[in-house]
Amino acid sequence: MRVLHLFAGVVLSVLATSSYAASFNCDKARTVTEHAICDTRTVNDADVKMATTFYIIKRLVPMGTRGVIQDEQVKWLQLRDQCGHSIRCLSEVYQMRQQKLDIYMARVYEQGPF
Repeated sequence: MRVLHLFAGVVLSVLATSSYAASFNCDKARTVTEHAICDTRTVNDADVKMATTFYIIKRLVPMGTRGVIQDEQVKWLQLRDQCGHSIRCLSEVYQMRQQKLDIYMARVYEQGPF
């Protein structure tokens, strides 16, 4: 239940500001990749989902695991940024990252109840 409340709060706050992707302000997008994310609804939606899942997991896992997940996120961002404006590449790297985060989320659920 706690996870659902946290998830709902994050989603509502993200939806309240339309010029934002989940992980950055689209009005301040600097790179070709960031502009592609902001300009493409499906990739922007994937960014919202990934960032929301990352935010939730980061607060529910033990400190050691949190560090691992944060390190993986930094490496993943470097990979994502290599996509440039390729929507196909961006879609694939977001799907890959979401699958990994979903594995962490499944482990969190196994530790429940909440």
